[in-house]
Amino acid sequence: MRTLAISKRIGKELLRDKRTMALVLLAPILIMWLMSVIFSANSETSATIGTVGVSSSITKKLDKVDNVTVKRYQTKSRAKKALKHYHLDAVIIKTGSNKYHLYYANIDYAKTALTKQGFQQALSKQQIAQIKSKITNLSKAINQINQTLPAGHKLQIKKSKSSSKTKITNTYEYGNKDTGFFNKIAPIFIGFFIFFFVFLISGIGLLNERSSGTLERVLATPVRRSEIVAGYMISYGVLAIIQTLIIVATSVWLLDIEIVGSLWLILLIAIVLSAVALSLGIFISTFASSEFQMVQFVPIVLMPQIFFSGIVPLDALPSWCTPLSQIMPLTYAARAMEDVTLKGAGFNEIAGNLGILLIFLAIFTVLNVVGLKQYRKV
Repeated sequence: MRTLAISKRIGKELLRDKRTMALVLLAPILIMWLMSVIFSANSETSATIGTVGVSSSITKKLDKVDNVTVKRYQTKSRAKKALKHYHLDAVIIKTGSNKYHLYYANIDYAKTALTKQGFQQALSKQQIAQIKSKITNLSKAINQINQTLPAGHKLQIKKSKSSSKTKITNTYEYGNKDTGFFNKIAPIFIGFFIFFFVFLISGIGLLNERSSGTLERVLATPVRRSEIVAGYMISYGVLAIIQTLIIVATSVWLLDIEIVGSLWLILLIAIVLSAVALSLGIFISTFASSEFQMVQFVPIVLMPQIFFSGIVPLDALPSWCTPLSQIMPLTYAARAMEDVTLKGAGFNEIAGNLGILLIFLAIFTVLNVVGLKQYRKV
């Protein structure tokens, strides 16, 4: 009976907490719906391939491969320049008789695999066409000769091994032949885990300050709200930087994720992102009355960000997903991370995304200062 009484009391408290009930009922529906949108998207891989010196017959056969587009270049330098600027996914250069050199951007292993498969398919069709042509011409010649020979002395075609084999050399702009899907999404997950842990730490930390009465006592002093927010940002910011360094170090040295660009830029992006997550966590905590509610905000605030940050290409999603992704900080951090990690981008290339992250930081900081007003007793 006592157990039932305790259970009944807790149940009544939960039912009175309208915010918790709303999160419990609505959050799973939202996440499941978003997952259905993401994982039912048309994520068919396509590749754009440049060719230099490749015969027109092979080029035409390659262009007919599903989801492959071929662009012909006159010089090797122009083709490699287009590859370097990621206007192409691969370049095929004929270096000699039956010799080809393939250069892959390799920032998407699926495009690399499609290029290899498509080129092999085009070569096979070309070789089959050449063999058929040779057999046809040889058969005609033999038939003409046989017409002049006496009976019993007919010439026949015998099978022979091909004297020349096609030699293919592969070069990868990023990674190597073993680079897989994880390398492509690793920059996104680095940003997500930084955002996730810092968001929780800051949000629950400020919530504890409120529930223990510490925040109320601080607000009772002449200290300005902006000074209080700055103080919390600095203290939790140090912890966030340590967390960021651990995540980045683990990704680079333990998981062996190759970073083409500067590691310092990765750290800069991560620190700016952690500051945004810190300010957002503090802001969201003002809407939560308990740690339980703070945790329940995670699927609503964080899960959409991981879905729309690039783990699935936005062009494969419905059109309404693009503007939605523009209001999510993780989108810009993921773009900057990908540019530095996979493409070796410098500061100028990522400055725009960093600038937007700083705008988010400024907005959330101002909202935090305004939000503390409700806790200050006049």
